[in-house]
Amino acid sequence: MIRLIQATIELEKALQLRREGALLVDVRTPAEFAEATIPGAINVPIFSNEERVEVGTLYKQRGKGRARKFGIELVAPKIPALLEQVEEVRRGHRGPVIVFCWRGGMRSLAMTSFMNLAGIHARQLIGGHKAFRTLVCSYFEKQQWPPIYVLRGLTGVGKTQVLHRLAEQGFPVIDLEGLANHRGSAFGALGLEPQPGQKRFEALLWDRLQQLESSAYLVTEGESLHIGRLLVPKRFHQAMQEQTSLWLKASLNFRTRIILEDYPAIDRLREQFEQPICALKERLGNKVIKQLLDLLHAGEWEELVYELMVHYYDPLYMHTLPEKRIEIELEPFDAGVKRVARSLAELAEQEILPSP
Repeated sequence: MIRLIQATIELEKALQLRREGALLVDVRTPAEFAEATIPGAINVPIFSNEERVEVGTLYKQRGKGRARKFGIELVAPKIPALLEQVEEVRRGHRGPVIVFCWRGGMRSLAMTSFMNLAGIHARQLIGGHKAFRTLVCSYFEKQQWPPIYVLRGLTGVGKTQVLHRLAEQGFPVIDLEGLANHRGSAFGALGLEPQPGQKRFEALLWDRLQQLESSAYLVTEGESLHIGRLLVPKRFHQAMQEQTSLWLKASLNFRTRIILEDYPAIDRLREQFEQPICALKERLGNKVIKQLLDLLHAGEWEELVYELMVHYYDPLYMHTLPEKRIEIELEPFDAGVKRVARSLAELAEQEILPSP
């Protein structure tokens, strides 16, 4: 009988090694991995989704011993392929391979043992993904962040494009819509892959904030508490409301062009626009909805976007104009980005300098 090798590591040390280039291996099922994982981890599942259900059912019906034996029967033929999968990925990584399952139980213990027996330096994460999830929840409940400066403005003004340009220039940017895989509007999911789960989104946000933990301030764009079906952690969202905002301004024609650029292959998405437009019926009324649908079916995209902003977006979002704001003209775009960067530098300097 093979004796399982007890080689463990605490979460704090594991996360430190992760920053230094260690490979993290999540051995839970593909479904569990898809729901949430430690950012950067790869999935090398010991059981398939269906096999895990079978083992769980057997555990309830026949007890732990029978379930473990059945689990071994399922895993044994896979061991060479599992190890080969890890070997292929770990090239270029440093330090031990850190293995985890949900609670630091038998799945990660078994995989850690297989690796060490095969000469792969591996450690089992104590507490598993559950310990990491507890850390993330505690972080958003207790953390204090540096000043968060928020880009705001009417729909289509180009906040996301400005944010990306600032990120390219090295500014400490948090792209919430990028992490949430949603454009943050009624049409925000069109043409994109499905959003991550809430737990995965929070882990990705935690990870980005860790990368910027030494920054004197953060920059993001204005969002409601919800981005699509995801919820921005409430304390972080509240922190986004506390500093002076940068209110970006541009003409309606400029904003229309930005929106049309943001929805590539728009004719391909034509059918997907119908439901979101019809969902606005209560606010806009039957007559306006019919007009919008006629423009959609005729492929009059520029006029459709223009009318949506006039009838829906501008009246809806004009109330978001904050009292504490710096107004910045964004046209022409390159010059506008420079004005935003200059305003951020001035705000940061005011934060550092003591009050007279």
